[in-house]
Amino acid sequence: MNRPELHVLTDPHLARGRDHREIVRAALAGGADVIQLRDKSLSEAELLAVARDLRDIVRAAGRQLVINDRLDVALAIDADGLHLGPEDLPLAVARPQWPGRLGGSARTPERARELEAAGADYLGVGPLWGSSTKPAAGPALGPERLAAVVAATNLPVIAIGGIAPGNAAAALRAGARGVAVIASVVGAQDPEAVTAALRAELDQVALPR
Repeated sequence: MNRPELHVLTDPHLARGRDHREIVRAALAGGADVIQLRDKSLSEAELLAVARDLRDIVRAAGRQLVINDRLDVALAIDADGLHLGPEDLPLAVARPQWPGRLGGSARTPERARELEAAGADYLGVGPLWGSSTKPAAGPALGPERLAAVVAATNLPVIAIGGIAPGNAAAALRAGARGVAVIASVVGAQDPEAVTAALRAELDQVALPR
């Protein structure tokens, strides 16, 4: 698809007592293309059960489910994608074992090139505006530094970090192919409405073919 991708990442600590399933249904109704399951607080059995439920919910909507960090869980439920951060299993190790969409996290042109060589299919780049959920991710890149990372790779870039309605389109104008959001949707009083606002904002920007 050539329209901008909207990824929503789950985070139980921001969800106002709502579970993953409720947040995901709202995000899908609002127009999210990709759901990424991220929860380091669950036991192995609990995570697997949630992942299976989300896979069914997401596929029924015709969208994609990405598992964060856990190659074993992604394989067990036949997920659509796997995203590995800098402290996770190296992409070069996962790539031979993982047939689906594989993403990695970058914030510099050098790291983007490394991940492309390691077999990534897309890059999560940020934090674009700073991150309330991962303060250790480093200072905000801003659009100019995001554009430098985009220019260093042939892979599609998904911008992340502090993205909310009103600033999402700037990521696309810097060359990103989409955005990933956590707090602005998961922590919202109305996650569906915020997702829909992001979807509408992104759809106003024409991506190059």
